Amino acid sequence: MANIKLTKSELKNQKDNLKQFQRYLPTLQLKKQQLQSVITQINNELNEKMSERSELIDGLDTWVAVVAENTIFPEELRLENLIQPDKVVCDIDNIAGVKIPVFKELSFKEIVYDVADYPLWVDTVLVKLREIARLDALVETLKKQSEMLGNELRTTSQRVNLFERVKIPEAKENIRKIGIYLGDQQTSAVVRGKIAKKKSMEAAQ
Repeated sequence: MANIKLTKSELKNQKDNLKQFQRYLPTLQLKKQQLQSVITQINNELNEKMSERSELIDGLDTWVAVVAENTIFPEELRLENLIQPDKVVCDIDNIAGVKIPVFKELSFKEIVYDVADYPLWVDTVLVKLREIARLDALVETLKKQSEMLGNELRTTSQRVNLFERVKIPEAKENIRKIGIYLGDQQTSAVVRGKIAKKKSMEAAQ
């Protein structure tokens, strides 16, 4: 604990600091709770979407044999050339003062192909692959949200701990210490005053 001036002025400063800390702490605690709640929701959605993605991939097992035909296509007709993500479109949301991306959609480059060049199953597989790509983009956005809010939660938790465990107890202890010192000084002044008065009365006799 830093040395403090044992004065009435410093006592006022410490009391003002204590009021400020006690007024600000509930706001920090509320922010911490809000961040924890939102992060839990995001992580739940993240797990849900990752499970959904896994189910889609598992569902492609029935297409493995036909997708293998992709290897016999010429390079310019490979299936991966038919699915080219363009950009991830996101909105911006504000959570407890943190601006986070909110997934809206994944756009794909418009690719025209001749259906005569491909078997009938290609359209079905492309739909599934696009959905997997969309889920990949959504999952990455959710991970980014969780990371950004997690960083803010750590900072907020540190501030809550600082106020609860350091600043408020320190201010209370400083107020107590200054109060005791000023009380002792006042008592000493009264005692000295009485002694001086007694000596004056004795001298006058």
